[in-house]
Amino acid sequence: MAADGSLRRVGVEIEFLGPTARAAAEAVANDLGGTCEAEDPHAFRVAGTGLGDLLIETDLRHVHPDRHPELGLRLNRRLATWLGTVAAPFVPRELITAPLPIARLSQMGIVVASLRAAGAHGRGAVLWDSLGLHFNIDPPRLDAATVMAFLKAFLLVGDRLRQEVARGSFRGALVLPPDYPQAYKHRVLDPAYWPRLPELTEDYLEANPTRKRALDLLPLLAHFNEERVRSILPHEKIASRPVFHYRLPQAHLSDPAWSIMPDWQRWLSVERLAACTEGLAALGKAVLSRGST
Repeated sequence: MAADGSLRRVGVEIEFLGPTARAAAEAVANDLGGTCEAEDPHAFRVAGTGLGDLLIETDLRHVHPDRHPELGLRLNRRLATWLGTVAAPFVPRELITAPLPIARLSQMGIVVASLRAAGAHGRGAVLWDSLGLHFNIDPPRLDAATVMAFLKAFLLVGDRLRQEVARGSFRGALVLPPDYPQAYKHRVLDPAYWPRLPELTEDYLEANPTRKRALDLLPLLAHFNEERVRSILPHEKIASRPVFHYRLPQAHLSDPAWSIMPDWQRWLSVERLAACTEGLAALGKAVLSRGST
């Protein structure tokens, strides 16, 4: 529950290999009772399901030129369609849900089963990157103190989360989002560091001018001040939205026992710690006294 009494929601993104965006969307529409509508040759919206609308697309901006005006090099539609077809064996597809009430998150198992039955597969990584499972989570409050509490909590448990997500695999660990700079981590964990939004934004952008962080704050900071974020990162794929973009977990569609719920439980450990201001201060002080995170 958010501070204003509204139900908190979470959006889910799942990356996979195997079926085309069209084939995956048609399978999900058939299994969930929705309708499949083409947005372009490599992006399909599944509308009217019990879990709301879903989008399945090839995860490459250049094959969706009409939807990404921020690209410096935009292909014409014919070339974009060709590129998407050629890249299909190598570039993942991505399923993106509308925001769901958190209490309904376990129902995503139906979607995972539908994708798997359609031939979707993956073991957490491709040659050059993760196969991501991302959560877009409503903060309980939209203010600087809440953002800092969650960031502090995330940094305190981040090493453990990275180890658990990698599953002991060197390759799995290698493609995780790069860690935050050590100096920035020390600054954030200082018990006295509770900046206002302008300072928080400037410090974050200076240390992390990239989407590739396990807890990516760029969408949230763009919601607060999109002009400032765009001035630093004019061509990055950043959707301004008031959410925590948690992009550490990996998708393992090839594992028949895999579910999104263990990774959600890991996120909840961040939420519990973020709610304890005294715990954040004590643990931050202890980490700084050891000189490491």
